[in-house]
Amino acid sequence: MRFLNSLQEKEVRILILILYSVGVTGIFIPFTRELFILLTPPVLILSFILLWLFHKPGYSVSTIILFSVIFLASFGAEVAGVQTGVIFGHYSYGRGLGPKLAGTPLMIGINWVLLVYCSHVIIDRIPAGKVMKITGASALMVIYDIVMEQVAPSMDMWTFTGGNPPLRNYIAWFILAFLFHALLRISGIKVVNKLAPVIFWSQLLFFIILFFFFKII
Repeated sequence: MRFLNSLQEKEVRILILILYSVGVTGIFIPFTRELFILLTPPVLILSFILLWLFHKPGYSVSTIILFSVIFLASFGAEVAGVQTGVIFGHYSYGRGLGPKLAGTPLMIGINWVLLVYCSHVIIDRIPAGKVMKITGASALMVIYDIVMEQVAPSMDMWTFTGGNPPLRNYIAWFILAFLFHALLRISGIKVVNKLAPVIFWSQLLFFIILFFFFKII
């Protein structure tokens, strides 16, 4: 607990910004690009850990169960997607997200949990009804995915057959995100985290910058 109490929110925010800024710079440089691409999983794990250190109001059993369900369900959907090509389209994962199980990186489930958590916190600040918040958070995740898809092949994360993701990829993303956000809302679990928006927007900006670097420059 002393470690948690010693953490300063402002300092951790700066750490997150520095972390992703260094990541972008490392990928820009051809000599270090491969190394920094392979560092993607550790950075995601660190972001995930920092996110949960600032989670409020506490770690209840229901909170752990719910996000474990989201992890397992999202990972299961990704496994089914890779094996069948039915859910998201035909694609395969590269080395960029680390160790795989059934052709699917374990990190992808963690990333789903992180995105659901962060988008929930961001949209929860908007004065709106539950359905609108669920829809808004799901749409925000799809926007994130649209940007991420543009640089995923260049970072050896995954590649779709034919190059571009099909429309059903984004439809599936929205449906899954909607189901996870609906589950989170229905559960009544309170999620408060001042670090969540920083992590989400830092990641999105990271991918936007890389999009311009890989596709335009």
